[in-house]
Amino acid sequence: MGGVTAVFLAMIIIGLPTLMLTMAFNRFFKFREKKLEVEALHAAEKAAQYASRSHELEQRVRVLEQIVTDGGAQTAAQIEALREPRRRPPRKSTTVEEIG
Repeated sequence: MGGVTAVFLAMIIIGLPTLMLTMAFNRFFKFREKKLEVEALHAAEKAAQYASRSHELEQRVRVLEQIVTDGGAQTAAQIEALREPRRRPPRKSTTVEEIG
């Protein structure tokens, strides 16, 4: 009976901590996997934002290239066409009779 008890005791002493460590590592690796998935999703979102920003900057560079290579007269005319005329309300003239 001593041999069977020793085997059961050894299984408890060795097996239980091994089982606990296995479960702990399993949880840790699942956590790391989930964390990596979130980071990958975040990186994909950032890449999409950078691509959008890159497209916007490319458009701006095209406009600047057009301004630089243009003779200047056409660009000035386009800028003036974009400006809205500023209108001032007509000034009211006051007379001496209105003041007194």
